[in-house]
Amino acid sequence: MSLRSRQVHLDFHTSEKIENIGEKFNKEQFQAALKKGHVNSITLFSKCHHGWSYHPTEANEMHPHLSFDLLGAQIEAAHEIGVKTPVYLSAGLDEKTAHRHPEWLVRNADESTTWAKSFAEPGYHKLCMASPYLEVLMRQIEEVCRNYDADGIFLDIAGVQPCYCQNCIAEREALGMDAYDDEAVIEHAESIYRRYAEAARAAVDKYKPGLPLFHNGGHIRQGRRDLAHYNTHLELESLPTGGWGYDHFPFSARYCNGLGMEYLGMTGKFHSSWGEFGGFKHPNALRYEVSLAAANGAKSSVGDQLAPCGEMDMVTYELIGTAYAELEKKEPWLDGAEQIADIAVVSPEACRGTLNTSQSTQVDETGSGVSRIMLEGKYLFDVVDLEAELDGYKVAVLPDVVRIDEEFEKKLKAFCRNGGKLLATGRSGLKADKDEFCFDLGAEWIGKNPYRPDYFRPEAKIAGMGETGYVMYGEGERISCTGTELGRREDPYFNRAREHFCSHLHTPDSGKYGGPGMTEGDDGIYIAWSIFSDYGTSGSLADKQIVMFALDRLLGGEKTVVTTLPAQGVVTFTEQPDRYICHLLYASPVKRGSGVEIIEDIIPICDTFVSVKTDKRISRAYLAPQNEELPFEYRNGRTEVRLSKFECHQMIVFDKDISGGF
Repeated sequence: MSLRSRQVHLDFHTSEKIENIGEKFNKEQFQAALKKGHVNSITLFSKCHHGWSYHPTEANEMHPHLSFDLLGAQIEAAHEIGVKTPVYLSAGLDEKTAHRHPEWLVRNADESTTWAKSFAEPGYHKLCMASPYLEVLMRQIEEVCRNYDADGIFLDIAGVQPCYCQNCIAEREALGMDAYDDEAVIEHAESIYRRYAEAARAAVDKYKPGLPLFHNGGHIRQGRRDLAHYNTHLELESLPTGGWGYDHFPFSARYCNGLGMEYLGMTGKFHSSWGEFGGFKHPNALRYEVSLAAANGAKSSVGDQLAPCGEMDMVTYELIGTAYAELEKKEPWLDGAEQIADIAVVSPEACRGTLNTSQSTQVDETGSGVSRIMLEGKYLFDVVDLEAELDGYKVAVLPDVVRIDEEFEKKLKAFCRNGGKLLATGRSGLKADKDEFCFDLGAEWIGKNPYRPDYFRPEAKIAGMGETGYVMYGEGERISCTGTELGRREDPYFNRAREHFCSHLHTPDSGKYGGPGMTEGDDGIYIAWSIFSDYGTSGSLADKQIVMFALDRLLGGEKTVVTTLPAQGVVTFTEQPDRYICHLLYASPVKRGSGVEIIEDIIPICDTFVSVKTDKRISRAYLAPQNEELPFEYRNGRTEVRLSKFECHQMIVFDKDISGGF
């Protein structure tokens, strides 16, 4: 299977209260929109959240105000111009069925429903896959695969869902479980999802063996490869303005890169999020989001929503075409490119030991903080789980919450023996069952630091930091030093409390030595604060400077890409058989309204220096897709170029010298 690179996800959630459904659908107009948008795949609707089908059906009911086979007409029109057509069915939401069978709904422990809390408010209600609804859904999937030339199946609102409906209660009791025990509820929910996913695969394979299949739950769970592999590929739903923000996609993509599956980044044309009519983001935002996906090895999908009349909005496809026309020209330097990374970031989500079952749209504070520092520091990184192989990485980062079990300890110790280095922060690096470090990080753990906030004073020379105490808002740990002390902790006079406080915010630095704050041992460096979650919430410049000092020290000058690209810029580095490609991106989101991140202006970036260290000597450097030659110098084992100006996204291509060696 090879995913198409320029996709549209065409929502069509249409109330039964609206008449004349699809009356303005026109094959030529539909095709003209796809051509204007440079679209090569479009996901079309069989069944929407309201529960209606958009084609003749025996397994469901066609929308009461649709008079023809809309799905069939759309597939025929798309295929006629070489556009693929995955087909969408709403799995977890079916409002028609919810009203007819409220006993099939997912229930919370207090009997309330999920999504809409009751039928007294507008909104959808989620259906339970332990109910007879599962068989209803499977018949609908089979019907689509039997009757239509679908190029894939997309099942929405699907995931592990704890449930207290009477079907689930009865099933847990029959299995000898405590029906209300939290662990039993999760264990049962996992088995229900397995049953659903296996049934869906069987329903598809009955008529279309091996057809691409994806279950969408709003976020790819890090550390849950078993869930990921129920899919043939991954679609990373990540609408920056819809609640995901611009931190979510890069962190999610860098995890999916290691799963051995094709993946695409799904954004939207909307100003806000799904379900919006008449809202448009700025073309520059879509250009950047599509380019960001490409730079991270992902294909692209842009969400749109078809009007009830069935007429495609040409303004939307002009907007999408602005981004996809650029992407189409770049594809020769994207196809089959492998991502290169120096650093493995161990996913905090994969290590927490809990399953978030909500439609998650945001990276947690620790993940957000580590992602931002990696991106702003221009480090090449992957996000890994405990199953990942660490060969090929130079540094492994254990952010804040990564306690170490026996198996992972063996893997990390082998990594260190082979020359790898560790950066651990907060409670990371401690044994899972004992408060002592697994590795030589130059520290022994004493206990939780009683002062918060407190202060860090560098002992080593750290770029941008002087000889003073820098406030540390994150939770701190008390340690003793068994190696090299790179920075010290200084205590405040006291914690801020009712009976004693000082000034407006927190108590000043007393200058009193509170123990080591950053240490180094044979295996790496330890920072005695939850510095990544701190950066994720406070954005303190000192946090980033401390982490970058530690990473640069551990990399020892072996950073694959060095660049003067400003902090908001993003850099990735990929390899094709005969060349390397350095991606530079720059856009600066601003906050509008109630914290919505917007990209409008694209600022040209001038005089950008880039230095790359490669396994092969370079014979030529040029800009793609412009095919414009770029002068380069080879100095101290690195290839150096200087880019006079670029905007939004630029690829610098380094052709390998086929004569070999240096």
